[in-house]
Amino acid sequence: MNLKNILYQKEGNIGIITLNRPKVYNATNTELLGELDSLMEEITKDDEVRALILTGGDKVFAAGGDIEFMSKATPLEMEAFIGLGHRAYDKIANSVKPVIAAIAGMALGGGCELALACDIRIATEDAKFGQPEINLGIIPGAGGTQRLTRVVGPGWAKYLIMTGKTIDADLALKLGLITEVVPAEQLMDRAKKLAKDLAFKSPVAMRLAKSSIDNGGNSSISSALLYEQKVWALLFATEDQKEGMNAFLQKRKPEFRGK
Repeated sequence: MNLKNILYQKEGNIGIITLNRPKVYNATNTELLGELDSLMEEITKDDEVRALILTGGDKVFAAGGDIEFMSKATPLEMEAFIGLGHRAYDKIANSVKPVIAAIAGMALGGGCELALACDIRIATEDAKFGQPEINLGIIPGAGGTQRLTRVVGPGWAKYLIMTGKTIDADLALKLGLITEVVPAEQLMDRAKKLAKDLAFKSPVAMRLAKSSIDNGGNSSISSALLYEQKVWALLFATEDQKEGMNAFLQKRKPEFRGK
């Protein structure tokens, strides 16, 4: 795949996606979103990859949408643009593989929305988060009004979206927007360690755990518990469940195969 706006590499069973538009602080445009959309399709088919890291490098995660590009676009062009953003971000959010956002520097606007599409978010001490779209006369359009609300609750989501203010990593941690704050020089090492831990788990159980959590957020508690019950029982038909329990009884590490 010919990638110009993002980089992709594999380290064993971990895939690492790096946004690569440093001159514009990794601002998202049609080309970057199209590449991300296509790459996620390919990664989904790659059984060797069991966990993903999404990062913008050691300086900035993503400063948001490309304002110069957006300022000249028509409403129809913007609808197509944000539709592409939804498709790409949804493929991350709905990926059967766990996705870790490794965030350094700014994660603003579309960058914050991209991080919100990931399953787990870790950030450097100097990271900044926000949805400043209101200052441009618009609102978040790539999931910010929805995913941010589900992560931090409606009160804080309204505060961040309606004021356009940015917050630091410490407050983001308190709100549950991120799960860990690390020194900048440790970001990728920590992300890789976490990805390796996730990659060691059963891919089948990982996929169903993720779907149970996501399904529950959009269902009544009774429906969500019934879904959990069904997928829990389904796992007892898998080789991974038998391997996991046998390994526990035999006091050895399991070797999960995703079957």
